[in-house]
Amino acid sequence: MGLPKLQIALDNDALSEALYSITQVGDEVDVIEAGTILCLAEGMEAVRCLRALYPDKIILADTKCADAGGTVAKNCALAGANWMTVICCATIPTMKAALKEVQDLQVELYGDWTFAEAETWMEAGLVQVVYHQSRDALFAGETWSEVDLNKIRQLVAMGFKVSVTGGLEMETLRLFAGIDVYAFIAGRGIRDAANPRQAAREFKAEIKRIWG
Repeated sequence: MGLPKLQIALDNDALSEALYSITQVGDEVDVIEAGTILCLAEGMEAVRCLRALYPDKIILADTKCADAGGTVAKNCALAGANWMTVICCATIPTMKAALKEVQDLQVELYGDWTFAEAETWMEAGLVQVVYHQSRDALFAGETWSEVDLNKIRQLVAMGFKVSVTGGLEMETLRLFAGIDVYAFIAGRGIRDAANPRQAAREFKAEIKRIWG
């Protein structure tokens, strides 16, 4: 079981806000995500700026692409993204086309996806998935449950690298003890902390304590 990565999600409304956030924590995290909200607001300029600031980091463009996979992925790669996301309801041809243009692709799990569908993603060469508690679900009062954890365990058993996200706080990490999580994706739990850099360090320390 490897040491999970720490990914920061920059779901800021403006590039200026995202750049302020990342300059506080960029050196502390493993993956820098240009979040969906940021990509929609600022386009690939957000990815270009993050790549310029952090030439050696993994940069993810969280496009949640549903169509035109090859074109979207090529634009992300040209801007400097290593990874990109596709939505789980995208077709296999869309996913395959995107995977040809970026170093790796993450399938975002939303809605009523099935493990049978997951088998087709694996057969198509996709090995990363992101298991969500969506921000809308969290705002509605839903929390991580044993049902969620069992689904994550099953995806890991299938051979996927599973990242998890959705309202993660440092205290939440212990829920996943014993599960081979690939990455924890934190947003507001780090960005909105009184000291974001210290919060990122504490996340990393807790990950090392549990999985180290």
